[in-house]
Amino acid sequence: MQSPDIAAKPLPAAAGTIADAADPTLPLELLELELSLEGFSGGEAAFCEAVRDAARAAHGEFLFDLPATGLISDCRRLAVLRIPDDGETMRVIFAVLDEDDAEIRLLQPDEETEPLLRFADAFVDLLQRLPARPREDA
Repeated sequence: MQSPDIAAKPLPAAAGTIADAADPTLPLELLELELSLEGFSGGEAAFCEAVRDAARAAHGEFLFDLPATGLISDCRRLAVLRIPDDGETMRVIFAVLDEDDAEIRLLQPDEETEPLLRFADAFVDLLQRLPARPREDA
C-alpha cells in the first residue's frame, strides 16, 4: 500500500523543506512541530529526544530514526514522524539533523525521499499487524 503522502499536494516550501513556521498556510500540527523544535540546542545525542518530544506535542508519532549521511544532502540523522493531517489521516514527514549537529529541519516527502517513505509505510504496516501488548503502568 502506497502512502497518500507521495501524491499529496506539496506544502508551500522550497526544495522539499517545510516552510517557515510563521507561514499562516501551515497546518496547525506542522506549526506546533516547528515551534517545538525551535528550542533545539544542538548535538546528535539530543536530536532523538527533541524530535520525540516535538512529535508528541503535535499529537503525532515518532516512528524511528537512523543515520542519514549520504541519504539526504546536509543531513547527519533522519527521524521519521507521523502527524495528524486533515481529519483522521496521518501524514509522514521527516525531521533531519544537519551535518553540523546544530539545526533540525522538517522535510516533506518528495522524489528524493520516496524510498524512505515506502520504508516508513512498510514499518507502520508491520506495527499495525503485531498483536497488541498490554501496557504495564509503572
